[in-house]
Amino acid sequence: MAEKMDNRITLAHGSGGSLTHKLIRETFLPLLSNPLLGRLDDGAVFGVDKGRLAFTTDSYVVNPLFFPGGDIGRLAVCGTVNDLSMCGARPLYLSLSLIIEEGFSQPDLQRIISSVREAALEADVEVITGDTKVVGRGSADGLFITTSGIGIVPEGIEVSGTNAKAGDKVILSGTLGDHGMTILIQREGLGFEGPIESDCAPLNQMVSSMLEASHDIHCLRDPTRGGLATTLNEIALQSEVGILIQEDATPLNPSVSALCELLGFDPLYVANEGKLVAMVKASDSDRVLEAMKENKYGKRATIIGEVTGEHPGRVVIRTRMGTSRIVDMLTGDLLPRIC
Repeated sequence: MAEKMDNRITLAHGSGGSLTHKLIRETFLPLLSNPLLGRLDDGAVFGVDKGRLAFTTDSYVVNPLFFPGGDIGRLAVCGTVNDLSMCGARPLYLSLSLIIEEGFSQPDLQRIISSVREAALEADVEVITGDTKVVGRGSADGLFITTSGIGIVPEGIEVSGTNAKAGDKVILSGTLGDHGMTILIQREGLGFEGPIESDCAPLNQMVSSMLEASHDIHCLRDPTRGGLATTLNEIALQSEVGILIQEDATPLNPSVSALCELLGFDPLYVANEGKLVAMVKASDSDRVLEAMKENKYGKRATIIGEVTGEHPGRVVIRTRMGTSRIVDMLTGDLLPRIC
């Protein structure tokens, strides 16, 4: 039986009138309510601790909206929280902006906002302002989300893609390619039976523990679109250093490895949504690694290589066969609409 029309989003829900207010009162506020959001002003005013602010913004257009390990709501919160964390910041507040297609299921919207709430609770951040627009059928592919985030950078923390130094150890927090392969399986209906699900997760608690273990973490990045290979190339170019990684040290989910081999994909280029790579002073690397392993999202963290003064701007991988090859940035688009 077709779903009732009153369970579908209509253009009137984006008009700013009574249905807009009904949507806010019945869908958003019960799940996301806090004193700042509850004022329903055009923005939020809040105090901050002493320190520097970090700010980021991102949009999410993932297809499909729901996938094993998460959905677009969890993805939006985790992605923004992680972008702040990669600056060395402690995330505090998020904004949430939705572009909803006419006819979108309200129960699905409720499910997505519930995921936003659960991810925000896990990351200990609050959604304090937002916006909702509705567009005609065929204009938004269901739902698009834009989030912005703000956080505090503690004193003494200097994390940047320009700060990698020769001699630094390269630490990866876990297995590669889980998110990208999950989306591919769902989108293409591959029927692959191996245990693969998205690694979508907020990493701020782990980063906080890492920064407590060492103030000589020079660079943090989450290897999302373009995968680890592209992220390392970006750092090598920004810092004007070389990076050498070891193929046999790079952790992979066996199912992801098998699927990549079957399809001819290199997992170094496959997207992740709950992993980070860190450039850490060599003398502090074991201490940072131990802090990562104590977090549930860093259990498989490992040192995969080092920063070198040789071949600046280049990433080189030492293969299992003992040979070396250059790892370039991703060319083209391996899998669009990944986040």
